[in-house]
Amino acid sequence: MSRFSLDADTAARFARIALGHVRQEYPHKLDHVLGSDEDALPPRVLHPIFFGSFDWHSCVHGWWTLLTLRRLFPEIDEAQAIEKLADGSFTAEKVGVELAYLDRPLSRGFERPYGWAWLLQLHLEASRHDDTRWAEALEPLARAFAGRLDAYLRVMTYPIRVGTHFNTAFALVLSLEWAEEFDPELRGAICDKAKHWFENDRDCQAWEPGGDEFLSPALIEALCMARTLTEPEFHGWFGGFLPKLDTGEPATLFMPATISDRSDGKIAHLDGLNLSRAWCWRSLAPLLPEDSQLAYDTAEAHLEAAIPHVAGDYMGEHWLASFALLALLSNDT
Repeated sequence: MSRFSLDADTAARFARIALGHVRQEYPHKLDHVLGSDEDALPPRVLHPIFFGSFDWHSCVHGWWTLLTLRRLFPEIDEAQAIEKLADGSFTAEKVGVELAYLDRPLSRGFERPYGWAWLLQLHLEASRHDDTRWAEALEPLARAFAGRLDAYLRVMTYPIRVGTHFNTAFALVLSLEWAEEFDPELRGAICDKAKHWFENDRDCQAWEPGGDEFLSPALIEALCMARTLTEPEFHGWFGGFLPKLDTGEPATLFMPATISDRSDGKIAHLDGLNLSRAWCWRSLAPLLPEDSQLAYDTAEAHLEAAIPHVAGDYMGEHWLASFALLALLSNDT
């Protein structure tokens, strides 16, 4: 039995963290290409919904965190504040401004692919609420990003395997869940591309982590294949991908990362690595009958290393609760 679970107290804590930053405009790191002096505008003007949380994508998954917690724990005191804030944020007018930003000639690569995938997850979460007014407001933005992802998959020759925002497998995992509900053609494209890119990968060495990674390139690829292959296909693939799993190799996948300075935004990414590894291990464990306990134990060690640091310094606080929530929502023993 895991020591870590998503209960009402944890949900309330995560909600307070996210409520504290989704409307905090500064400090802010823009993904913004200037075409002239007139383009030098503050975040709240460029992005009237997603201007908080240090950067656009963190604000998007901060909102995903809030809506998810509001749906799962409607009784917590923070649920009413989430609803009120969402009502004022997810309006047709504000979505229109976010959409218009995508039409700028210099916005083709804006938040590609990490922010795209998280926006699809946010819309999917909004659609799960009894009152779908937020989902209806966000749908045009979700459709725009889905179209961009579809077009990108058509021209993308090689996957990106780094453990940061550019990782292809992570974007496919999040986007696939949305596509299964809203876009069967995109779902097919995602599955086809995942198989094309990853099906021949063997004997993964897992040379990780890099010094600023918050994703495990090895484990997120495995999770992507688990989501896109049938279970028998995945078993065959995984046995070749990590053939020495039963002996604890590659050893790097089983050792939580060490974080030396949580005030450094890049080094703080490693807390996210520990959380995302826990998410992957917990999600994969049911598919690994002979190694499931090893997977669960490894996830537990990574959660123990990271959960105490979800808040404390803004360089981690503006985003880590989302990854903690991913881990705690995954298969729980």
